[in-house]
Amino acid sequence: MIANVLSIAGSDPSGGAGIQADLKAFSARGVYGMAVMTALTAQNTQGVSGVHLVPAEFVARQIEAVFADVRVDAVKIGMIATAEIAEAVADALAAHRDVPVVLDPVMVAKGGAALLDPAAVDALTRRLLPLASVLTPNLPEAAALLGAPVATSRAEMAAQAAKLRALGAGAVLMKGGHLDGDDSPDVLATAGEPLWFEGRRLTTRNTHGTGCTLSSTLAAELAKGSPLPEAVCAAKAYVAEAIANAERLTVGSGHGPVHHFHALWR
Repeated sequence: MIANVLSIAGSDPSGGAGIQADLKAFSARGVYGMAVMTALTAQNTQGVSGVHLVPAEFVARQIEAVFADVRVDAVKIGMIATAEIAEAVADALAAHRDVPVVLDPVMVAKGGAALLDPAAVDALTRRLLPLASVLTPNLPEAAALLGAPVATSRAEMAAQAAKLRALGAGAVLMKGGHLDGDDSPDVLATAGEPLWFEGRRLTTRNTHGTGCTLSSTLAAELAKGSPLPEAVCAAKAYVAEAIANAERLTVGSGHGPVHHFHALWR
């Protein structure tokens, strides 16, 4: 049976991040992708020049329409933008607590544009984080959620991941791509001992949409029934290959997208 996965996120017209990246990752990982739009953005590989929000009530109507007709095996939440949208998404998902939810707290675009209203941070933490099976922050996002300095070591990463999990998430996958050095380790905080997932840093500008792609791939693997550690391992390996093969694409002149279909396009 092919799994069905729903992305709740914003749109990237250049195709590298957001809903577009999620749907590509879903397809590449062999699941049926669906999408609820929270915002339209005017952006490309060089940055974001505008954001047009979908009314919170209509975001909720989209979610309700999907669940009323389609079996949903996992949900990925990306760009939320405002407290009102965060509240609407939380209310719409409250009746579906049996569905795994991967929450990617999208706060800042690669070019530096803010994608999460400061007022929405409280709503995300208070309403959405307790619904999340897995929270997938990078180091700056984790620091912002905790009101703490950005982690600069593995020990600080593990400590912050545990603090975020204590706020209500089932698990926290903290991404270490912002650490200094040649490695890019991620740590998974669960009820047990922290699990580390190692990786080498790849030198490239083509990293647009990596966070969206990791979280959507993780949702796809959970929808297919993979245990969380195996799902994380598969998602990290897939994203690493997508980054390694990004040079095969010629998209834009800034932070180019990763190659979602690196294993399929020859």
